[in-house]
Amino acid sequence: MNNNTSLIWNVVLSLAVAVLFFLHFSSKSSSDSGAAADGAVVAGRRTVYVQVDSLLKNYDFFKDTRKELENKNFQLENELTTKGRSLQNEVAFFQQRAQTMTPEQARSTEAQLMKKQQDLMAYRDQSAQALGQEEAKKNEELYKNIRSYIDKYNKENGYEYVLGYSLGGGILFANPSLDVTQKIIDGLNKEYKNSGKAAAPADTTKKK
Repeated sequence: MNNNTSLIWNVVLSLAVAVLFFLHFSSKSSSDSGAAADGAVVAGRRTVYVQVDSLLKNYDFFKDTRKELENKNFQLENELTTKGRSLQNEVAFFQQRAQTMTPEQARSTEAQLMKKQQDLMAYRDQSAQALGQEEAKKNEELYKNIRSYIDKYNKENGYEYVLGYSLGGGILFANPSLDVTQKIIDGLNKEYKNSGKAAAPADTTKKK
């Protein structure tokens, strides 16, 4: 069950790393910084990085989506558990009454129970598939949100590379002065809030 409905954070981390790890933007600065006259040394390229783990942890869209899918997965598991127990009770009741039934009645009841079991398994598979498809759409939306915002952010700043930094990743050291994680998070959350899709804040006020 859990294999079919793996939650979004298991997929998103690798997705975001793929998006941010080596995202190259076309920029005029590469041509402007070409070999200078008299063989002068080419100036260093403008590069910044984003801490991927921190980005996901603090991006409201990701947090809301994870919570939403968690809730749907939990509800589905509870529903399947309830339906499964109900079917088990029917089977137990049938076993208790089987001796008092005619062979025809027993065969008919057994066929009905088998049909219910097959229907339950089909419902489980269909529901898991639907949840998986919804998860994939959310992953795609997350990818587009991050890519779109970094594109806009880069138009204002003209970076040549925006790298994704994560523990155990390919970048072994990153100068903190090149860290633009918080700026990206703030921008993404602002866009998400303005889109009207952000989850409403929980009411923490206590009724007297």
